[in-house]
Amino acid sequence: MAKRLFDLLCAGIGLLLLSPLLLLVAAWIKLDSPGPVMFRQERVGRGGRPFFIHKFRTMRVDAPSLGPQITVGADARITRSGRLLRASKIDELPQLWDVVRGAMSLVGPRPEVPRYVALYPAELREIVLSVRPGITDPASLSFRNESELLAQAEDPEREYVEVVMPMKLRLAADYVRNASLGGDIRLILATLGALKA
Repeated sequence: MAKRLFDLLCAGIGLLLLSPLLLLVAAWIKLDSPGPVMFRQERVGRGGRPFFIHKFRTMRVDAPSLGPQITVGADARITRSGRLLRASKIDELPQLWDVVRGAMSLVGPRPEVPRYVALYPAELREIVLSVRPGITDPASLSFRNESELLAQAEDPEREYVEVVMPMKLRLAADYVRNASLGGDIRLILATLGALKA
């Protein structure tokens, strides 16, 4: 209950304070490339229930038909505005709304698309999907430059499935086992610190 109240308070204040920035970003995206401002994608949430995550659109509208669901290096599908939004993580800010509506938490395992969740080992799947997914978690910090890492692999998708995803899952499961409000606050501060770096 304390975690949910903390989420609601912080996400609500965040949306209020950041609303001028959100409006400016929305206008920039609209002027930069054709298509909607927001990107919605199905992810798997608590209890294995699907939900739609919200982000600012950083890719061409036809991006899903032009490549994989992972982003690798300087992906040609990324728009001009999208490059800066991704680098600064501003594209993630609409997820504050997902927190307010109860689909996500500020801190929790990052939600995956169904095709990758289907590959989770049963024991880790049960742990990781036992809580609300989050905007940030230890794996988000450890793999902040994931797309650059995957760009170095001979087969990026295989590298993600066989190397990166298992490591992220172990970090997520460890977070769930040891979660606390104090730990969440430390992770939020670490995430904000990483954005300034």
